[in-house]
Amino acid sequence: MTVISNNNIAHAIYSGSLDKTGHDLHLYLQKVVQFLARRRLLLKSKEILESLSKIINQKEGRIIAQIFSVEKLEHKTKTNLTHLLKKRYKAQEIILEEKLNEKLLGGFRIEVGDEVIDLSVRNRIEKLKAYLIRPA
Repeated sequence: MTVISNNNIAHAIYSGSLDKTGHDLHLYLQKVVQFLARRRLLLKSKEILESLSKIINQKEGRIIAQIFSVEKLEHKTKTNLTHLLKKRYKAQEIILEEKLNEKLLGGFRIEVGDEVIDLSVRNRIEKLKAYLIRPA
């Protein structure tokens, strides 16, 4: 029995849908669901859709950044972050998903894929502490 990864399925779905629109796309997606049902893969549909979403975002130059902060960010801060992230990741579009985290003392953490940019006060304090107690 051959094992097909969720990512492989997502790539196949994406590739097969590229030239389709409207009714043709609808029929294609129906066939995809039927295939997943026959292969008993419907329970993995959430993971497959997440992989498909990542593929589409990558192809379209879109980055999703999760920002964790104690309070809602100001518009100017979001604009600056969007500009910096576009430059850093060479992306055409940045989608900021704000999430409140009361455990942070201040500042914020940014997660883009597997990368974490920690600009929290707690992280800064830990770095300062490590610097101050390091051997001379």
